[in-house]
Amino acid sequence: MSSSEASCYTVVSEDNSETPSTQDLRSALQKGSDEVKVDTLRKIIVSTINGNAQPTLLMPIIQYVMPSKNKALKKMLHFYWEVCPKYDDNGKLKQEMILVVNAIRNDLQHPNEYIRGSTLRFLQKISRDQELLEPLIPTCRSCLEHRHSYVRKNAVFAVYNIYREFEHLIPDAPELIETFLAAESDATCKRNAFVFLANCAMPKAVQYIVSVMDQIPSMDELLQMSIIEVIRLDCKGDTSHKARYIVVISELLNASSHAVKYEAATTLTSLTQNPAAVKAAAAAYINLVSKESDNNAKIIVLDRLDSLRSRHGHILDGMIMDILQLVTSSDLEVRRKALSIVLSLTTSRNVEEVVLFLKKQLQRTQDQDFDKAPEYRQLLIQTIHVCAVKFSEVAATVVHALMDFLGDSNNPSALDVVAFVREVVEKFPQLRQTICDKLIQTLSEIKSGKVYRGVLWILGEYAESIPEIQDTFQQLRKVLGEIPILASEQRLLDESNTEDGEKEKDGEVKTESHKPKVLADGTYATETAFTSVSNARLESIKAAAKPPLRTLLLGGDFFTGSVLSSTLTKLVLRHNELSSDKRKDNAIRAEAMLIMASVIRVGQSKFVSVPIDEDSTDRIMNCIQTLSELENKPVVHEIFLKDTKAAYSKMIAAQEKKAAEKKESEKAKEVSIQVDDLLTFRQFSKKSADDLVDDVADVSRATGANEVHEDFISNLSRISQLTGFSDPIYAEAYVKIHGFDILLDVLLVNQTPNTLQNLCLDFATLGDLKLVERPSVYTIAPHSFQSIKATIKVSSTETGVIFGSILWEGPGMSEQCVILNDIHIDIMDYIKPAYCTEAQFRSMWTEFEWENRVNVTTTMSEPREYLQHVMKSTNMSCLTPEGAISGDCDFLSANMYARSLFGEDALANLSIERTDTGNIVGHVRIRSKTQGIALSLGDRITMAQKDNKPPV
Repeated sequence: MSSSEASCYTVVSEDNSETPSTQDLRSALQKGSDEVKVDTLRKIIVSTINGNAQPTLLMPIIQYVMPSKNKALKKMLHFYWEVCPKYDDNGKLKQEMILVVNAIRNDLQHPNEYIRGSTLRFLQKISRDQELLEPLIPTCRSCLEHRHSYVRKNAVFAVYNIYREFEHLIPDAPELIETFLAAESDATCKRNAFVFLANCAMPKAVQYIVSVMDQIPSMDELLQMSIIEVIRLDCKGDTSHKARYIVVISELLNASSHAVKYEAATTLTSLTQNPAAVKAAAAAYINLVSKESDNNAKIIVLDRLDSLRSRHGHILDGMIMDILQLVTSSDLEVRRKALSIVLSLTTSRNVEEVVLFLKKQLQRTQDQDFDKAPEYRQLLIQTIHVCAVKFSEVAATVVHALMDFLGDSNNPSALDVVAFVREVVEKFPQLRQTICDKLIQTLSEIKSGKVYRGVLWILGEYAESIPEIQDTFQQLRKVLGEIPILASEQRLLDESNTEDGEKEKDGEVKTESHKPKVLADGTYATETAFTSVSNARLESIKAAAKPPLRTLLLGGDFFTGSVLSSTLTKLVLRHNELSSDKRKDNAIRAEAMLIMASVIRVGQSKFVSVPIDEDSTDRIMNCIQTLSELENKPVVHEIFLKDTKAAYSKMIAAQEKKAAEKKESEKAKEVSIQVDDLLTFRQFSKKSADDLVDDVADVSRATGANEVHEDFISNLSRISQLTGFSDPIYAEAYVKIHGFDILLDVLLVNQTPNTLQNLCLDFATLGDLKLVERPSVYTIAPHSFQSIKATIKVSSTETGVIFGSILWEGPGMSEQCVILNDIHIDIMDYIKPAYCTEAQFRSMWTEFEWENRVNVTTTMSEPREYLQHVMKSTNMSCLTPEGAISGDCDFLSANMYARSLFGEDALANLSIERTDTGNIVGHVRIRSKTQGIALSLGDRITMAQKDNKPPV
């Protein structure tokens, strides 16, 4: 029997690493108790699996262990019969095995049903040893009539395995099992018998289904699953029962078992495309999601529902409200998936109902006890955003409802609202006035600086009438408080000092005390009580309740202060164009300049947490200068009043164009079949994933058959030479990466005229690699070949090394050895391009602690060409938009992102510059959560820079 056909053994763990001698094992088997014998037999099994068969212990085991009635010992004995060598060197069955067969026959006739059933299960594992099985056939058949169902169900599968391997041993097995199935009453036994017929005699299985068609809905779950499987297989051929099958499957949609309901719905859509059947299957999926408790199962069913939607969207339109009910699930991923399906089904006919439901859900998230309210609220806001932009008729009904959340303490939700309002106010001019009025009223409720900046930009661009401009100024004065800010804060501090001074005059004596204080450089200084009291008063003034925008400015958010100045400048310039009253113009202009100067002054004072930065100071000073020279700089006026709005309009148009192109490309991918197209036979063509519910396609996707297959030349590139051509053994390995496993297919060639005995291929690994099992021991004839397969598990994304040696017995039992070349596992096989938002990238960049910086050394002269080179060599995708890196420039900065098969994130930032000499200088910074990815990607980039091409 070749190694590729060998049975899979039951793994038994070894408690200790010490292996006793053969004599000790024999003594333990002969004189030990049952517990000692179990432990001894365990050691013998492990030793046998590891290549030390110890054939001399076969007879002691038969003599001292086999007669025992201990059930644990019998179980362990079955494991031993699996792995022990049953044939001699000539391939003949050992004489001792006659005694073993006799013992197995006795166990098959044992009055204890557990022993009978356990022995029948054991027969399934040795079903390839014909000489062992042949004497046991009559006893095995008789077990089909045993009174206990445990024996009968194992007897069915024992007959099944024997018939599958050696049909001539039980030629009448299909008729036997058919008779058994007709008379059987136990559900599990019936299911096992039906599985036998389905795999060995399909016509008889179909005949049985037809005979019990009316009883199928009331049958056991396991049997129903097997019947659905046979129906699916039978319908792939030419069958006359398809109509009756559809009726039965439709009845199974109401089964109590979730698994049966799921399989029935999937099978029904593969049997017929009738709208009623599609609706029934979709209703079953929706019912499953609502009743199933496992979130992973919910997501799987939703994926299937989405697949059904992609092919029958027009049929499922009427079920959109039922799908919306799934949004009430507690898991956020399930909610996100359900909302994605709802968005794809939303049309102008049902968009109002959808938005109304989403608005109600949005109101519910304000409850204190609502689960994961901030995340869910953000998801709902994003969904409403998409609906409103896609269907303009609902924009007016939702924009005001969403603006109530601008003051939300959950910053991401408020930012999503700002982005939504900004897009709506640009696309729908008729809504601008009402939106601006609502934003002006909401200014006092906003808490976040980012939200303030968005709202101020909207008001600066779209507050176009004189009343709106005046209302904006009035409301900004309220959220800023008393102006000038510095003077009012100083007055509060002086008043506090005055009150304390009056208390001292009333009889409270203030004493001056000295205490040591440690400065930042480690030296000591003295601090008086006067200083401490003064600092305490200042801190109390800072901590006092203040208007929201004033609080942000005193807290050091001067970026918001610069945006405020820009907004005021735009409002003043627009008021100057609209108004003919010079007095009002000067008043509003002076007020704006006072606010700007006040922001700068307070930013340079002791009342702020952080001093104002130079960029914000320059920006605010530019705004003040623009307003001070109002009549002399029309070019600056154009920039403030028109260019920023035009830039945003251009950005929105670019986004719409990109979305339209994506939609067109997806539509182009859809395969349209013309009436005169050639017929395609699946069996004669490359496998594809056209039929999403076809079993063959399911298996193909699961096994990766739909992936692009490598050509012969590519396969040759994965072959590693392990030994030299002049070594006694030539070895080469084909390295195949498959998911989390590495399969080594090693070819050994005996280049000597001698037989190499007890040849062992010994592997070891470096890194997060683990050898699954040790290869067996082989004997190779002169000038012959031997193929050996070894599987290695990978636990993380890190460059690993596989090394080892080949050992065999030479002349005179001397041990000979050949050391193998190292095999380096490429990290790129586990890293795939991925995408994330800018906020997610920045969050991960801040969080990840491992960084590897690689300096750029290349002969390339084009920055974008080098970016493409790095992306190709590291399997990373570029997150920086194409528009941001397009054009001719000597500088380039781009963010890149990838994920490993193990869910590990890899971030990179490329910052390069083209010098006057035409060379590119700069660096690539790589960040990851683990050190291995950062170092491995850095090495990959360093290697790829040589010869300007990535390593093979």
